[in-house]
Amino acid sequence: MDVNAAVAAVAAIAGLLTGVIAMLAFRWSERDQARPTRTSLHTDAVLPPGVDTVLSVLRSSAVVLDEGDAVVKASSAAYALGLVRGGKLAVEPMLQMARDTRRDGEIRQVELDLPRRGTGRGEALAVSARVAPLGSRLVLLLVEDLTEARRIEAVRRDFVANVSHELKTPVGALSLLSEAVMDAADDPEAVTRFAGRMQIEATRLTNLVQELIDLSRVQNDHPLEDAEPVRVQELVAEAIDRSRHTATTKNITMAAGGASDLRVWGHRGQLAAALGNLVENAVNYSPAHTRVGIAARRVTAPGGDLIEIAVTDQGIGIPDKDKERIFERFYRVDPARSRATGGTGLGLAIVKHVVASHGGEVTVWSTEGQGSTFTLRLPEAAAGRDRTRDGRGTSSEITTEPFTAPEVLP
Repeated sequence: MDVNAAVAAVAAIAGLLTGVIAMLAFRWSERDQARPTRTSLHTDAVLPPGVDTVLSVLRSSAVVLDEGDAVVKASSAAYALGLVRGGKLAVEPMLQMARDTRRDGEIRQVELDLPRRGTGRGEALAVSARVAPLGSRLVLLLVEDLTEARRIEAVRRDFVANVSHELKTPVGALSLLSEAVMDAADDPEAVTRFAGRMQIEATRLTNLVQELIDLSRVQNDHPLEDAEPVRVQELVAEAIDRSRHTATTKNITMAAGGASDLRVWGHRGQLAAALGNLVENAVNYSPAHTRVGIAARRVTAPGGDLIEIAVTDQGIGIPDKDKERIFERFYRVDPARSRATGGTGLGLAIVKHVVASHGGEVTVWSTEGQGSTFTLRLPEAAAGRDRTRDGRGTSSEITTEPFTAPEVLP
């Protein structure tokens, strides 16, 4: 009897203990759920109402710091720029600004050059950082990326400097030659010689001004507003006529071929100028008794068929180190040769801008001493698919000599 009572007592005590433990566990769970988490503390309890919404629509990278320099809120752009890492502000100058602002409440602003993440190169990220107090305990940091603005400003400065230099050369030459003509008024042969030089410099000046006007026009115009189906055959014929005299003088054979009845969609004048610049360069930079070829074909692409127009020469070629820069304004591979041929350094810049504005691209293949191939790829106009849907056709009527672009086309 005593044993049974003891067992019952033990069972009762065990049940009581189990109940107490369960109750404590329930209370602990309730208290743990009611305790504010780090995330809720930072976003709901700490940020003033509406600030989270405002920060989400700002273009600037935004970071909110608490009194312990912990990141309360950071925009995705701030993470992308590498400003926030591991829940901390990773840029020491910005962190020091935030501490100073928290101490005295003054708004601060500074421009910094930060290392670019993940490039492994010495490129710097230019930013403007502005720090202001947000309430009594928080500090708001707004960071604006100035890298692209600085690049555009540098391009503008270089452009102005290059234009000034390019204009100064022929204008200065004309001034000196005019003085020489005046001094040689009694020498007809000298006057004739100096007058011929003046004509050359005046032509160079005229070409430079015209190409500046052309470049300004293609940058400001919207080619697709006045777009129409343009026959590639007509563009090629016009480009050849433009350089025919120079080619004849140097005994350069110009040949055109490829698929016929191809059409591209765009502004006829701009497309003619772009292709004409490529053909003119090919003739100018090719030695005598060589050949310049223009070939057109249709290529299949995921977004729709493209028309490929290749201009191939047997000229001096382009060094590898210059291939990425030849489309920059005023950039010349050989400045002395460019001046001898009357080049301004704007032709390829115009080509690149025209092709890009038409939704296409321009590429170059070149080997020093073997020549170059510039290839335009432009969207095809639907009307051009009637007769040559497979990309093959009869030879162009521009020349009696058929021409096929080399297989090395990029």
